[in-house]
Amino acid sequence: MAVQANQPLSADEITVLRTGFRGDILLQTDDGYDEARSIWNAAIDRHPAVIVRPLGAADVMVAVRFARERSLEISMRGGGHHVAGHAVTDGGLMIDCSAMKSVRVDPDGRRAWVEPGALLHDVDVETQAHGLVLPGGFISLVGIAGLTLGGGFGYLSRSLGLTIDNLRSVELVTADGEFVTASERENPDLFWALRGGGGNFGVVTAFEFRLHELEPTVLAGPIVYDFADAPEVMAAVTDALRAGPDEIGCVMGIRKAPPAPFLPEEVHGELVLMVTVMYGGDVSAGEGALAPIRAIGSPIADAVGPKPYATFQTMFDAAAGLGARNYWKTHYLAEMSEEAIGVICDRATDIDSPETAIGMMALGREIARRPADSTPYQHRDAEWFVVVQARWREADEDETHIGWARELFEDLAPHATGGVYLNATSPDEGEAGVHDALGAETYERLATVKAQWDPENVFHLNPNVLPAT
Repeated sequence: MAVQANQPLSADEITVLRTGFRGDILLQTDDGYDEARSIWNAAIDRHPAVIVRPLGAADVMVAVRFARERSLEISMRGGGHHVAGHAVTDGGLMIDCSAMKSVRVDPDGRRAWVEPGALLHDVDVETQAHGLVLPGGFISLVGIAGLTLGGGFGYLSRSLGLTIDNLRSVELVTADGEFVTASERENPDLFWALRGGGGNFGVVTAFEFRLHELEPTVLAGPIVYDFADAPEVMAAVTDALRAGPDEIGCVMGIRKAPPAPFLPEEVHGELVLMVTVMYGGDVSAGEGALAPIRAIGSPIADAVGPKPYATFQTMFDAAAGLGARNYWKTHYLAEMSEEAIGVICDRATDIDSPETAIGMMALGREIARRPADSTPYQHRDAEWFVVVQARWREADEDETHIGWARELFEDLAPHATGGVYLNATSPDEGEAGVHDALGAETYERLATVKAQWDPENVFHLNPNVLPAT
């Protein structure tokens, strides 16, 4: 395994790195270094020996070879949004792909070629300019690379599948600093591994996706309820989704009400249930499809209406923005049972931070129609995904908020499938969390692919799969 460097790089070594490298190179004494090493989760505070910002695959090849020759630990940053902070190494070389964010769309072929530094919003804007869309993601500021490599689901996934189900090819730089392409026809085992196995196999420099038609205006928005009504509303929404079409995407969330303009001032800061829905099709058809959900109970506010899809995708970005300390735990539910609802609502009463939330995303339908072994993503039968999102600002509150998230996770475990989401594993979950995300059989298959493409585990700053021995 590559090890972290313990000594600063010499001026001569940096000169070697700059030779043939087109992008920026940042050292710890340079302006912009602290900004570059800072990521979404403010609890992560690491200091790379050097940060490189490649402009293309050739730069990535130079960076990987440089790091390998000097036994520097390598980290890879796309959007920098993973809660565990894998994007930043302490003392090694950080490959920051934020300058590589091109999105090129072929409207006739319904294809998009996307670089690894692109955020989901970049993809949404470029594809929607042609009435097309890539399914995946509930927050537009997440990086497309991490989203894709771990699975990727969003409001459109019940009708269009996971992000990985729409991946057609990948270009990447291997642990040897070589450039390869993976697809169904070329390096198919590697291509299979990249669709849900995380960043274990190389530095991706481009993705090719299949796109789908979607008019730029969709019917979408949140419906907000008093928390006292949450158990009955959650059960009713679950029933309505089962009876409704695939095109309905839904996220239920329990949190303290933000000072949003569509909410009455008297509920700001009070615990509420937000049921956010979107119909992935014609707005007029959406009116009828969403009517049963909008008829449930007596909401405080109903902000569902026609909205540009790309704008709707940004609606909750502020609630998941930069600057907060974060700790997540996740579960998959075979169903949103009465018992699961009871646990979630009971533990929600202990929410302390105004930024903490319990999110519940509806899955199933097209996700479940794909063969279980078609990708490493192993949770296609689950109807719901639950993410416990503890968010706070002060370091001396770490124990309180992390403890709450762990307790909710443990209480909900008897009603869950036992699986977790690779894209949301927290730092303390370690190898056990990776096994829970992938399952034993899939892990073993991935370990075999890992042994072929990265036998020394150079790329280990990720939810790590150890190479088979």
